[in-house]
Amino acid sequence: MNDDIIDLQTKLSFQDGLLEQLNQVVTDQQQQISRLELAIETLKVQVNTMQTATQEPGQQHEIPPHY
Repeated sequence: MNDDIIDLQTKLSFQDGLLEQLNQVVTDQQQQISRLELAIETLKVQVNTMQTATQEPGQQHEIPPHY
């Protein structure tokens, strides 16, 4: 009976360590996801700005005179 209790305590301790490691991995991944979402939003704004700038009248590129 005493050996069973020690065995269960050992397993519980091991599982606690694994749970803490898993929690750290999930936390790190969530932070990375948040940074990637922010980067995507920034890129969307830049692309929209570039598209708007190229669609404005008078912004057409002229061919250089040597062509």
